[in-house]
Amino acid sequence: MVRSETSPAARALLAMEAIRDQPGITADRLAARLGVSDRAVRRYVDILRQAEIPVESVRGPMGGYRLGRGTRLPPVAFSGDEALGLVMAVLDGHHPTADPSDPVGAAVAKLLRAMPQHVADQADVVRRATAAAPDRGAARPDPATTVALVRARSELRCVAVEYRSENGREFRTEVEPWAVVVRHGRWYLLCRSVRSGSVRTYRVDRVLRVEDLDRTFALPPALDPVATLEEHLGVGWEHPTEVVIDAPMAELAWLNRAMGRLEAVDATSTRLVGSTSDVNGYAHDLARLPAPFRVIAGPELRAAVDALSRRLADATRATPAP
Repeated sequence: MVRSETSPAARALLAMEAIRDQPGITADRLAARLGVSDRAVRRYVDILRQAEIPVESVRGPMGGYRLGRGTRLPPVAFSGDEALGLVMAVLDGHHPTADPSDPVGAAVAKLLRAMPQHVADQADVVRRATAAAPDRGAARPDPATTVALVRARSELRCVAVEYRSENGREFRTEVEPWAVVVRHGRWYLLCRSVRSGSVRTYRVDRVLRVEDLDRTFALPPALDPVATLEEHLGVGWEHPTEVVIDAPMAELAWLNRAMGRLEAVDATSTRLVGSTSDVNGYAHDLARLPAPFRVIAGPELRAAVDALSRRLADATRATPAP
């Protein structure tokens, strides 16, 4: 029974609760439950609708009041791939929300079905009609591989990693997984080699297999995963590189950290020291520099730059087509 001093808004909420508990409740039964008239019931329903709470009414012998979609979020059961896909999408900006075969798209569709119709309609139009330019540098790793690395990190357990480098070489290494870092659409494993003790960075999308080892480790104190990753992106690959660029260090801050570490030589020149598994790709990256440069060390890189320069020179001597 509703007390006479109860406010209309409070009575409307009590009416909503009754409708929620008994979907299809008739106006007569709702009035009897609240101890009010049929006219008062209609007034409470109007208050709820003005507050954008969807109360549906159906006429006829089987009719009555029921709450529409979105009034109370029903249980939404995500699969493991869908839940992980949503988390990874938030982290790396990957949103294939219009593709029902993609875990992210399937999960978003479930959320939309749980929303009020007028909200879901707007969101559905956006996800179906909006096109995003793909980030060509982005690379989505295998979710199971990502979970295995993150779990090993949380348990402070060493792992054996089978890896395929940029030039296609495959190898196995045992590491301490310090962190998984998302940087510019790419997922990286920041780790330390068990054998050499040196810090390494591996692309998670190039990890072929992860195996747990019966060995634990301790994280370095005050570890900053992002800063440490940036510092070591160009370290530990097969071919060492050293290049001097005729530009001040401040003008090269935009350079991809994966190319190596910048060191000021003087006010007008900078040394780039690093390593690479793909000397041809590294040579192409150097060719994009807006300033002159010299390869100081790295015979493989020197040969790759020489080959690229000859190819470009040949292009200028090509005979024009008639």
